Amino acid sequence: MITYRQSALQAAVLAAATLWIGGSAAAPLPLPYVPGATAAPLAHSLPFEDIAPDLRRQLVDYPGHVAAGTVVIDTANTQLYYVLGEGKAIRYGIGVGRDGFRWSGTETVTRKAEWPDWTPPAEMILRQPYLARWMAGGEGNPLGARAIYLGNTVYRIHGTNMPDTIGERVSSGCIRMLNADVVDLYDRINVGTKIVVLPGRVPFAAVRALQ
Repeated sequence: MITYRQSALQAAVLAAATLWIGGSAAAPLPLPYVPGATAAPLAHSLPFEDIAPDLRRQLVDYPGHVAAGTVVIDTANTQLYYVLGEGKAIRYGIGVGRDGFRWSGTETVTRKAEWPDWTPPAEMILRQPYLARWMAGGEGNPLGARAIYLGNTVYRIHGTNMPDTIGERVSSGCIRMLNADVVDLYDRINVGTKIVVLPGRVPFAAVRALQ
């Protein structure tokens, strides 16, 4: 008898084979969330059914005139897009800065780190003097499984040890993602990748004006 876990694994393998045969010219599409298909899930992950539909990692239509490989962050709607080209993108749910800490502009990725250490910037220490001055990377670290550093700023795209904050506006300006999602994005981008953070409720067609 085929168990549910075996069926899930078969579904994941079939999806991967289909994508490979299709030969996408940009980047492989994300495999669907399949319960039981991951032998060792990342810490602080959420069950698929607990993620709001608009915050789940998924392939979507993307009408903006943006080069493939660009990351576009829509803070107003707490969503991040990795642009595949040909009218498609991978959309992820994110957590963003609270009032007074959201920002916009264009940066490039200057560094990437797996299970990064965390050193709160001086500005954050002034606001929250109770914070640790340094924390080793690991499951309890607020940067989560991966960190993507943006230009010469103090901002990062990173994972989280508080997955229930995805979709919320609580950070000091950094962009947080579910650990499984930030690992997926981390593997798709490189140092030098362009990051566009939209200023409020800007329609996708207006992204071209930021380039």
